[in-house]
Amino acid sequence: MTEAGVVGAPEGQQGLFPEPPRLFTCTPSKLAAYEECPRRYRFTYLDRPTPPKGPPWAHNSLGASVHTALRAWFGLPPDRRTPTVVGSLLRATWVRDGYRDEEQERQAFNRARQWLLSYVEGLDPEFEPLAVERTVAAKTATLALSGRVDRIDEVDGELVIVDYKTGRTGLGPEDARASRALALYAYATARLFRRPCRRVELHHLPTGTVAAHEHTDESIARHLRRAEQTAADAMAAERAVAAGADPDEAFPAQPGSICGWCDFRRACPVGATRPGRESWAGLDRGLEAAESYRGLEAAES
Repeated sequence: MTEAGVVGAPEGQQGLFPEPPRLFTCTPSKLAAYEECPRRYRFTYLDRPTPPKGPPWAHNSLGASVHTALRAWFGLPPDRRTPTVVGSLLRATWVRDGYRDEEQERQAFNRARQWLLSYVEGLDPEFEPLAVERTVAAKTATLALSGRVDRIDEVDGELVIVDYKTGRTGLGPEDARASRALALYAYATARLFRRPCRRVELHHLPTGTVAAHEHTDESIARHLRRAEQTAADAMAAERAVAAGADPDEAFPAQPGSICGWCDFRRACPVGATRPGRESWAGLDRGLEAAESYRGLEAAES
């Protein structure tokens, strides 16, 4: 390998074909991991072998089950897309990890089934999304970006990003506007299908609410610039370690409440000093919030 990176280049021609700059391969979740805690980013994406993780989270199991059931529902022929099939679809995709006990799991299943029933009752069974669980990808000058979109709809000739949510309540237009993941999905989707994609929607199944935002070219560009800056910071930290820097200093921990929810808390000297959360804690909080919302909704009707 010559200095220019060209194998066997004739003398005097080195540097004629310089290697292109390395793109930062990423998903929105990878970028978010670095911003939230560089140490967790290192554990997740760089360290090999990967440090041991804690137990699986029940709220992740619940979310995955609901997402997969909705994907299966859209995979059915239109004449079979009825609310009555929701229970069987959810049971076939149910992930059992992380629950406190069988009783909590049973309650979670029944509530998730009700969320899905309410949601699909508001859908036209003849409606065909442009894509369901579709991986989209695009490149910028520094990013090789990809991600999987829950659903891509077509409305009045433009594409719409739909993201299902089963967690916290209180989602509003500001959450949709501020979500860099949704903005990056819109950017990649527009590039992939060569059609406008500006509207992004958060569909919160526990409350049946939709938080939406209409992006502009400028707002998407701002999200891209932030993503590229995060990528630049992460690559600089990787280069520092390659040059001999202490990995713990190059990828510092960001202690805070997030430590209690970190998969690598026990492997991190900083995180290990923070109180941990039970694997079902996020599930209980989300379910209670949803029940409170529905109680308030009933009282106001």
